[in-house]
Amino acid sequence: MLFRSAMVGIFLAASALIFTAHVAGFLRFWGGVGEAISRFLNPAAISQAAADVLSMKNLGSGGAGCTYPNERHSQARRIFHHFTFYGFLLCFASTTVAALYHFTGSIAPYAYTSVPVVLGALGGIGLLIGPIGLYSLKRSRDPEIIDPAQDGSDVMFLALLFFTSFTGLLLLLMRGTPVMGPLLVVHLAIVLCLFLTLPYGKFVHGIYRAAALVKDALEARKKNH
Repeated sequence: MLFRSAMVGIFLAASALIFTAHVAGFLRFWGGVGEAISRFLNPAAISQAAADVLSMKNLGSGGAGCTYPNERHSQARRIFHHFTFYGFLLCFASTTVAALYHFTGSIAPYAYTSVPVVLGALGGIGLLIGPIGLYSLKRSRDPEIIDPAQDGSDVMFLALLFFTSFTGLLLLLMRGTPVMGPLLVVHLAIVLCLFLTLPYGKFVHGIYRAAALVKDALEARKKNH
């Protein structure tokens, strides 16, 4: 019980740090594009931006797909982004529900048919397929478009997502066995590393991209009017 409470406390503190860093980054970005925060709180613009984010419209190129990893149009990048994005959201939802269960007195491990386990399993599968696909696309890129300064952090982010999922699914399969304890420590260490790097790596592009899409929706509405 003490271990569980310590685990929840550590991740709550990490979550607070991450949230603060993301909010600070967003505020700097939004101010940098010359907008007041009141302009961001536009329901129509937020709704349009959310639809674009959830469908990853900007990776579709009007249905043709990205010219990535080569000059040929393909939907592969968009598809693997979908697996990664929704896999992450499902895993985050699983963790959130599990935390709520914990605070209401329902202690893990939970049944295979429970909400946290189902959400985590589906999200985990997405976070296996997505990062593997995105990494394979990276491996076949034109060397001329590679930024060595950024490439290492991008690959590390994909690796952390993959191994978070891999160890989580392995933990689900191996629970109740003697290796569960050490495996849980390894899994939590990887998750904590992922959490602590979120504000400083590839993940932040999602925050800025979403804000940029809100800005674009605001400008489109202004032009139409």
